[in-house]
Amino acid sequence: MAFARKPKSINELLKEFIKKIPQKTELKRGMVLHAWPQIVGEKINNVTKELRFEGPRLIVKVTSEAWRHEIHANRFVIAKKLNNFVESNVVKEIIVRT
Repeated sequence: MAFARKPKSINELLKEFIKKIPQKTELKRGMVLHAWPQIVGEKINNVTKELRFEGPRLIVKVTSEAWRHEIHANRFVIAKKLNNFVESNVVKEIIVRT
């Protein structure tokens, strides 16, 4: 008697696919950039002028010195949330600039 396998969710299939592709770091970095508004919230996202990677460092340019200090003070928490979201340690450091 054959047993039917339980179908996998899209989420499970996507995770399996990501593990197999050679550009997974670049893909995860793209996912981090896309997730930024969701992770940091509307206020921080609205003051973010530029967001990009330089290697493992996430470079964040913001509109004011006050916001630079605020994000800088919370950079470890933000990096952890971003890394948890993509289930990988792609954000090694966050550099905040005005």
